[in-house]
Amino acid sequence: MKTYLSALLILTSMTFAFAQSTPQEITDTFFKTFKKEGASKAIDELYKSNSWITRNADAISNLKSQLEGLNKDYVGEYYGNEKINSKSLGSSFVHLSYMAKYDRQPLRFIFQYYKPKDTWVIYSFSFDAKISEELAESAKIYYQNL
Repeated sequence: MKTYLSALLILTSMTFAFAQSTPQEITDTFFKTFKKEGASKAIDELYKSNSWITRNADAISNLKSQLEGLNKDYVGEYYGNEKINSKSLGSSFVHLSYMAKYDRQPLRFIFQYYKPKDTWVIYSFSFDAKISEELAESAKIYYQNL
């Protein structure tokens, strides 16, 4: 019985260790890391799924620097995030848009994920202050459907 329980525990842990992360899970992990450990660590965690990104180390370094610049002196306290939009192209590409809530203003964080074969990888991450443009685009789509 003891051997059976040990084997079951090992198999269960392996299943969780090798379970495929969804774009939502990867994004949730990004925001948890962002809040607890900062932008650099969150970006490292986000891009670890994409082995091709090491070829663009300068761009990642620049992105980290810009995101680290969103400190309390510049935008105030970070209070969390809310999902704005989610779109998919087929079953292999997902675009997620979030509002990051700060004292000074909201910012838009955009995540794009791609699944070339079996696992999701980050394809693109960006952020900007164009949150009102996101609202305007959503309104256009809404009014076209009336």
